[in-house]
Amino acid sequence: MSEEPNEATQSRVRFLSDENFDYVIVQGLRLRQPKIDILTAPQAGILGFPDPAVLAFAAHQDRILVTHDKRTMPDHFAAFLAEGNQSPGIMLMSRKVAIGQAIDALLLVWEASSHEEWRHLITRLPL
Repeated sequence: MSEEPNEATQSRVRFLSDENFDYVIVQGLRLRQPKIDILTAPQAGILGFPDPAVLAFAAHQDRILVTHDKRTMPDHFAAFLAEGNQSPGIMLMSRKVAIGQAIDALLLVWEASSHEEWRHLITRLPL
């Protein structure tokens, strides 16, 4: 029996993790919530892409980018928006955040917000 899409599922947050994002977090998310929609860089075929191309791919796929890259991604994101591009947003997370806390933070975003709330925003997680 398939679920009919409704307003809640249509507005669910959709993620793209870049190639440097800790895959253990992705695995934990999928174990805790099998319905979560998170695409990894290898699954997307974007390994080795430069940051601007990753941002463009995330925008094209309408997926919020999750990354540990606090050093270069904010500047690339600002330039991406300044060029008039649309973005579903990016979420930055320090590698120092404990795995469980990282999973909880992303699950909270997925469970308690809609995809549109993050458009054009750069957010540091955990909130």
